[in-house]
Amino acid sequence: MEQLPNGYTLNICDGAFPLSTDSMVLADFVKLPRQAKVLDLGSGCGTLGLLLCAQDPNCRVTGIELEPRAHDAALDNISRNSLSHRMESICADLRSVSESFSPGSFSCCVSNPPYFSGGFQSKSLAHARQENTCTLDDLMGSAAWALKFGGDFFLVHRPERLGELISTGSRHGLEAKRLCLLRHREADTNTTADIHEQDMEYLATCRRTGKAAAEFYGWTVISCVENGQMRSIEDIHEEIYRHVAACLED
Repeated sequence: MEQLPNGYTLNICDGAFPLSTDSMVLADFVKLPRQAKVLDLGSGCGTLGLLLCAQDPNCRVTGIELEPRAHDAALDNISRNSLSHRMESICADLRSVSESFSPGSFSCCVSNPPYFSGGFQSKSLAHARQENTCTLDDLMGSAAWALKFGGDFFLVHRPERLGELISTGSRHGLEAKRLCLLRHREADTNTTADIHEQDMEYLATCRRTGKAAAEFYGWTVISCVENGQMRSIEDIHEEIYRHVAACLED
């Protein structure tokens, strides 16, 4: 049994996704409006809903979960924590959100979705790890349907898919507004710096993702290299300043 803030407890059933740092950090990152109505897409055992209810006494959370065992565990967690008046779990495919709710029914959506679109197929937690039953397009489409005008969608995902996240969300009318990058396992690398600076393949993937996002949105790209040499910080700063000043004048 996991101990959560506000005295709540969380039971994770066998075969369900465990409590993770990603869920804890996402719940902390979420900014709820007053009297928020929240839809948790792929809610599992109700982890995010419990965390949000613990930090906001006035929010209401509806979870939609495909796996019956996880859904049953969520119902048990809701009952044990006396949250039946504020939380509910629906056993359904998140791709059927349009069949379950009217458009614009929620002020916020949250999700800790599957991270991987391909590669090695997990023998356990397959639905939670791979996009077998929920692609990014499915996720964004469901959130866009459920959210009222001006509503917010908060999710946690892998940084190498940032460009895909932004472009897919944009196709459904969801624009990126806030971003928080996370670092893990610093102790394993014996450094307090960005642990990914040692991974050249990761850095190359990030560069490609950034370029894709810049091309998609038509952003101004400022090169840090000139004639094969790194430009000075002051020189780069001056060019950034000129671009920003021009935007402000417009």
